[in-house]
Amino acid sequence: MTFKIYAIIAAVITLLLDIPFNIFGQSYSWWLVPVILVATFVALIALHVAVFALNIMTVNLNKPPRDTDFFRLLVKGFLEMAFPILRVKVHITGSEKIPQGEPFLLVSNHIHDLDPAIIYYAVPDSRIAFIAKKELREIYPFIYKALHKLSGQLIDRENNREAAKTIINATRLIKDKTNSVAIFPEGYVSKSGELLPIRNGALKIATKSQSKIVVCTLWGTKQIPKNLLRRRTDIYFEIIDVIDTADNSHTVDIGDKISDLMHNSLKKQEDYLGKKTKPTEEPQDE
Repeated sequence: MTFKIYAIIAAVITLLLDIPFNIFGQSYSWWLVPVILVATFVALIALHVAVFALNIMTVNLNKPPRDTDFFRLLVKGFLEMAFPILRVKVHITGSEKIPQGEPFLLVSNHIHDLDPAIIYYAVPDSRIAFIAKKELREIYPFIYKALHKLSGQLIDRENNREAAKTIINATRLIKDKTNSVAIFPEGYVSKSGELLPIRNGALKIATKSQSKIVVCTLWGTKQIPKNLLRRRTDIYFEIIDVIDTADNSHTVDIGDKISDLMHNSLKKQEDYLGKKTKPTEEPQDE
């Protein structure tokens, strides 16, 4: 969508330039017009990326985040441009299940560090605030600044007291209706791709805020670095179900249900992709 918008703007600018400069009336307009059109299109993309990067670089981590619609629009546009360039195709199913007009807790399996980018792309209008590992601040400071500006929270997975503070802050975001919150309840990236045990403590964000839980699964993110620019990477993002915590506030029961839903979804995805990539058998001579 972002590419289309910038293409239209580039065409309009080219037409407007014809008014003072009579571009279309020149004998060499057959090559000048396409050059102006392409140059304007590229300049708009470069400007978008520059403004996006500048917004992140100027983030003051010592102040509360300014989670603005403008920056979220920049993030949405950046991802819409970056994924086609990187040859990443995100297949999204179940979008109609997302609660409208109310914040929620989104939970997903975790297979790669790029998973949050996929979720921001798949659910762009839900004002998602991610909970991420505290090590992110040192490992990826630029990404951490972006996370901070999007009301993200860091969690210390090895310190229960500090983790509890993060849970309280995330709960407040939902209660105040400022953000939905996204977590990876496994706690760690699954190197094997298999679903790890669900850590039920994080589900208190939903039970304490009395919000719904949107259960999702991701498949294929690990292939992005391997396929980068060489071939297309298909990512599958499924919104499986929405759990109403008003019906059950016991985090253990909710965690078991989430685990079952995710296991079934991932198994279904594995079976589907297995059939899709299975080589056609050659007919045998009698």
